[in-house]
Amino acid sequence: MNRITRIASGAAGAVALLAAPVPALAVPTSGAAETAATVTTCGYNGLQAGLSTKVCAEVTGGSVVLYGQIGLAGPPTPDTPWPPRPQELLTRLSAGVVGGESLGSASVRAVFTAATVRVDGISVTVPCGSTLHATFAVESISRGPAPVEVDVPVGC
Repeated sequence: MNRITRIASGAAGAVALLAAPVPALAVPTSGAAETAATVTTCGYNGLQAGLSTKVCAEVTGGSVVLYGQIGLAGPPTPDTPWPPRPQELLTRLSAGVVGGESLGSASVRAVFTAATVRVDGISVTVPCGSTLHATFAVESISRGPAPVEVDVPVGC
C-alpha cells in the first residue's frame, strides 16, 4: 500500500469514528436529593447614619440566611480625611414570615471605616412557599435608624 492510500484510508476511518453516535453515560445517583442553588435577594439601598445600607437574604431550598450590609453612601468630598474615622454602629436585623410568625431579631455592634461591612444575624429554615419580610436598621451616636426592608419568596 502506498503512502497516499494509507493516508486516505486513515482519514476515512477517522471520519467514520467521528460520525458514529456516542452513547451518553449515566451518572450514578446515591439517592440523595440534588443540592439546591442559593439565590441571593437584596432590598433597595437606603441611607442610615450617613451610610448606604441594605438587607439581603440567601435562600437555599428552605434554609434562609439574612444579613445586612453597610457601605459608603458615595465618594468622599475632597476635604474629607482619608481613611475616615471609624464609626461605631448599632445594627438591628429582624425577620418574620408574612402573615405568620416572627423569625427573631439580632442586635449587633459593628465598626465601619471605609470597606463594606456584612452584618450576619439570622439563619432559619422555613416552609416552602413562604414569603419572608426582613428589616435592617443602623444607628450611630448622632443619627437614628431609617430601616431598609426586603420581601423574599422561599420557593424550594
